[in-house]
Order: sequence, then C-alpha cells, then structure tokens
Amino acid sequence: MGDVGSVDVELEVMTALRDFLGDGVVVRDELDNSLLEELPTVQVQVSGGDDDGYRLDRPFVDIDVYHSTRADAIALAATIRGWVLTQLRGSATETAVFGWTSTISRPAIRPYENTGLRRVGATYEIYCHPVS
Repeated sequence: MGDVGSVDVELEVMTALRDFLGDGVVVRDELDNSLLEELPTVQVQVSGGDDDGYRLDRPFVDIDVYHSTRADAIALAATIRGWVLTQLRGSATETAVFGWTSTISRPAIRPYENTGLRRVGATYEIYCHPVS
C-alpha cells in the first residue's frame, strides 16, 4: 500500500486528460515559452488540499485552459469540467483510484498578460488513493 500523497495527481490527471482530449490539445504542468504556437493548451497543477493522514488524498487541482478566443477557452473548460465530474470520478489507473470529484471554483476568466490568448481556469477537489 502506498503512503498518503504517493499518487502523482498532476501526472495522472494530465495523462487521462490527454487521452480524453486527443492530439489536438496540449496538456502539461508547466507552460512553454511558445504558448501562442501551442493553442489550445491545458495546464494542470496541484494547488493545495488535504488528506486523512493515512491513505486518502484530497488535493485541490487547478486546471487552466489557454485558447485563442474567449468562447473557445470557455467551451474547452466546460468540457473538462464535465469530464472531471463524470468520467474521472470513480475511475482507476494502474497506480491510482479516483473517488469523489467536486468543483471548488467553476470555470471563469482568469487574467493573463498576453493579449494574444485567453485563459479560463477552474479548481477541483479530487479524492484519490493509491491502488492496493
């Protein structure tokens, strides 16, 4: 059995999102300097959370969408929200089991200094634990 926090939630969510969204969307944890050339891009980052001190991890995960237009960014963020709340919830990989998922902050426009793109972000709580 793995320790609390032994699930690399960023990696697991990025891998699953890549499968869900397909080759037309870049999914990563850190932004690249050539972001304008890689739109749409989805950034996944753990931003805090909680655990039970034993096995269950409850990280907060920020998912930011960068796209060429506001409407496209909003639409992609809504698609990802639906995936987090329906398909990620109750799923499992070789190393992680995902239980309850919920929205902490629904998709909304977030400021970004580059006026050549738009950013929409949301924060989710994802209950997970290592596969035993």
